[in-house]
Amino acid sequence: MTPALANALAALPHGPEFRFIDRLLELDPGRSAAAAYTLRGDEPFLRGHFPGDPLMPGVLLIEAAAQLAGVVAQSDPARPPLPGLKLTAVRNVKITGTARPGETLTVRAEVVGRLVNLVQARVTADLGTRRILVGEVTLSGISLACPP
Repeated sequence: MTPALANALAALPHGPEFRFIDRLLELDPGRSAAAAYTLRGDEPFLRGHFPGDPLMPGVLLIEAAAQLAGVVAQSDPARPPLPGLKLTAVRNVKITGTARPGETLTVRAEVVGRLVNLVQARVTADLGTRRILVGEVTLSGISLACPP
């Protein structure tokens, strides 16, 4: 991973226990990115989802996509980062599969709109050639231009 990709990933505010992106594969700052996450099998959530048949919860697939959308949004060279950027809406999401231990997800996010403190992104997640998630996420942060 290049230093630029590593720096963009390091900007994620999530702790290591709640990161669903292992590495950035590509980044067009402020526009789009691709990332990978390998489900190791020792993640605590797998113990209960489901015992004897572990799989990554769909909401965590959405979280991985939202994290990547945040990386894209915060890397925009034309805009300052938005403090407190968080997932605030999920639209038209379809989950058609899931990941199991040992599998590697490829997550993609493309910023399709911005308005002051809102960021809209199209997101997907694939396992090889099989798409398992498609949809849109909205992130919002604290705009420095508009005090709270």
